[in-house]
Amino acid sequence: MSHREYRAAGREPTFFGHPRGLAVLFGTEMWERFSFYGLQGILLTFLTAGVLQNGLGLEDTVAVPIASLYSGAVYLTSLPGGWLADRVLGARRAVLIGGVVIMCGHISMAIPVSGAGLVFFGLFLVVVGSGLLKPNISVMVGRLYDGDSDARRDAGFSVFYMGINLGAFLGILITPYLAGEDRWHLGFGAAAVGMALGLLWYVRGWPRLTHAGIGPSRPLADAERRKVARICAIALAVAAVAIAIWAATGTLTLATVPTVVTILSIAAAIWYFVYIFGEAKDVTAAEKAGLRAYVGLFIASVVFWMLYLQMGSILTAFAANSVDLDSWGFHLPAGGVQNFNSIFILVFSPVFGLIWLKAGEGFGTAYKFALGVGITGLSWVLLGLLQGSADGGALVALGWMAVVYLLLTWGELCVSPVGLSVTTQLAPATLKGQLMGVWFLGPAVGTPLGGQAFAFLVPRVGEQAFFYILAGIAILTAVGLAVFGPALHRLMGRGGHGPDAVMETPPEPRTR
Repeated sequence: MSHREYRAAGREPTFFGHPRGLAVLFGTEMWERFSFYGLQGILLTFLTAGVLQNGLGLEDTVAVPIASLYSGAVYLTSLPGGWLADRVLGARRAVLIGGVVIMCGHISMAIPVSGAGLVFFGLFLVVVGSGLLKPNISVMVGRLYDGDSDARRDAGFSVFYMGINLGAFLGILITPYLAGEDRWHLGFGAAAVGMALGLLWYVRGWPRLTHAGIGPSRPLADAERRKVARICAIALAVAAVAIAIWAATGTLTLATVPTVVTILSIAAAIWYFVYIFGEAKDVTAAEKAGLRAYVGLFIASVVFWMLYLQMGSILTAFAANSVDLDSWGFHLPAGGVQNFNSIFILVFSPVFGLIWLKAGEGFGTAYKFALGVGITGLSWVLLGLLQGSADGGALVALGWMAVVYLLLTWGELCVSPVGLSVTTQLAPATLKGQLMGVWFLGPAVGTPLGGQAFAFLVPRVGEQAFFYILAGIAILTAVGLAVFGPALHRLMGRGGHGPDAVMETPPEPRTR
């Protein structure tokens, strides 16, 4: 039946039972993730490869924090990206501009010149562009389900999440093999092509997005525009002076930059929660109750990302140093091991989507988070055991890495798509883009924290003890979240969400 016949019959074509706009956002995010994970699949090996292999020749304790910073910093810029969409651009235009900037970043990295200047400039552009694209495409997914049930929204995000991981699978499958051991710029070029395809898909599907993301939800007034312009000019001037002084002291190095950015990420997260509770206007008492529950979920997400998003850094270094990458009869690049996650996501995303639909509202968000963080902690317990075997002189069989990634995947499916969904639910109506930026501050804080912990702890306690320490933090967080789950659900319920949902009584009309 054609689209016109569907419309005549009073029915709209759907994408696996979901709005057609989901197909547009699914494909756009799929190709953006192709570029992101394709780059992540080769970044650490490029940083540690010797100069004769056209790499930078960095030590693991320097390269791991840089790779972790890349994985996390693309989320740090989500906060200003969400603000720009809410107040200036609108989510739809923000995604388009962000995609163009990301593509330019990958092109910069692909230019085959000696030296690291264009590579790090390209990484900077990818980080900036991701701040515009990443939070706002998720906001548009949420807006496709305005007025729909929370369970169906969760299922829609699970489908969207499957697109993310299909792109990740293709990126990690193709890019490391193109890059080989010394053709890094060819791999960077493949990431640029992927983002270009995503932009083409997005522009062609623009009409199917209907109302989602058109215009800013709370546009700046003229006086606000002037104030923001002054603040930005002052901030840029202060940042330029601070960086110049930092460079003059001789401490601006590849080892210190990740530390400073990690501190800034933590400060940004704390500042924003203080702002939203103390100064944000038009936030109702019910919305603030939901946001108080969100603080607990956010802290748990930081711990989750601290372990989970080390795939392109710590886990890739472990694969390169301790895993028999030829044990299945063919050579798998160290970065390619990450594709176990992509494969398991494709297999289990629809399964978890059905599980959440069957469980309905009875198995609340806090319990999903507790389960996910706990399973992730168990994967790092297994890593510790495997590291002990490697320390004894035996290479780890590739199948054991598949088990590690299976546990990580199950943890991810309990936290990440559910976290995207609960963020769109609990965000105040005028701050949806900004709160999605806060959600992405979770990986922005947690991921570089994991890299910093690696650089600090491993030289002191060794890799096995390091794995056990982070696993213990995750398991204790999961237990605490399960214990306080009922209290968090009651707070969410006061905002009209979750198993204890209570709708606010509308105020009595005023009389003169």
